[in-house]
Amino acid sequence: MGTEQLTQNPASEPQNSEEEPKYTLKEFAGDVLDILECVAAAVFIVVLTFTYLVCVARVDGSSMVPTLENGDRLAVSRLSSHYENGDILIINNWTGHPIDENGTIYSVTGFEKRIVKRLIAQEGQTVDIDFQNGIVYVDGEALDEPYINAPTHEQCDRALIYPLTVPEGYVFVLGDNRNESSDSRSSFVGLVEEKDILGKVLIRILPFGKFGKIDSTGAQNG
Repeated sequence: MGTEQLTQNPASEPQNSEEEPKYTLKEFAGDVLDILECVAAAVFIVVLTFTYLVCVARVDGSSMVPTLENGDRLAVSRLSSHYENGDILIINNWTGHPIDENGTIYSVTGFEKRIVKRLIAQEGQTVDIDFQNGIVYVDGEALDEPYINAPTHEQCDRALIYPLTVPEGYVFVLGDNRNESSDSRSSFVGLVEEKDILGKVLIRILPFGKFGKIDSTGAQNG
């Protein structure tokens, strides 16, 4: 009897009918554009922030020793239009505003640069200085000034006559290093117009070892 021999074909290997996705040039260009948009948005935010909200200022000189040192980098808020006595301000000093013997404010060329000083009195407040004992009075009260480096003495180019009631639209400022500071006592500065206040110092950002907020008493909170 003949024997039939069955031939079994080996099972076919399953084939993957799905093709690998291809990363097209169009998709690559789209991703690059997305990245560029993110970078442009980040740059815009940084520029906007440092133009209208915050700026960085560098201390040049020793007029604010011991609170601030030459070369310190400061973050300055440009948002506030209201300041408290004791705040440290950055001021555009292109023009000074001394007062003549008749009590009239006049304009002179200032130091033509930005200066950093402490706000002592604002419009409507009366400033008096006992130059013999180096004491500053505001509205009849002697200021407690733990931040100063020396008593407050008179400068040669006297700009103001005391007691002085600060006129509307102006402020009176002093540096903490009173013997080395050209401030409202000097005819190159005199009274400072409010519009010339660039902003208020928030924190010291450099050097890193002194990073921190500086409050109105001159103390630093790291």
